[in-house]
Amino acid sequence: MSRKLQKAGFDQVEIEDTIAQLQQAGLQSDERFAESFVSSRANRGYGSVRIGMELKERGVNSDIITTSLQQADIDWFALAIEVRCKRFGEHSPDDFKDRAKQQRFLQYRGFTHEQITESFNLTNNEK
Repeated sequence: MSRKLQKAGFDQVEIEDTIAQLQQAGLQSDERFAESFVSSRANRGYGSVRIGMELKERGVNSDIITTSLQQADIDWFALAIEVRCKRFGEHSPDDFKDRAKQQRFLQYRGFTHEQITESFNLTNNEK
């Protein structure tokens, strides 16, 4: 919020005072923002790595990011499977090129290597 207000031309001292007043009144909370952001982005099919990076870009404290990701009631492995199947279908990749393409997609979406690997293993075992 501070960066946006600075770009709009507001004085830094006024910005800090206003944000402090909003926080004291309970109207601004980085914790609530992070929780909402994690939920929103996960619902759109993004993984924890990307969500964490986006929160950091928005100036959220690393401790808040870690806590929000840990407290989120999200099965990241199941989400990786869901995202992969939605994009590429439930069939296993036919060759190395298709598998690499799907892995790059999931990596771009912010899933860990373990989650990506497991998404292929679980869908292969279900067949």
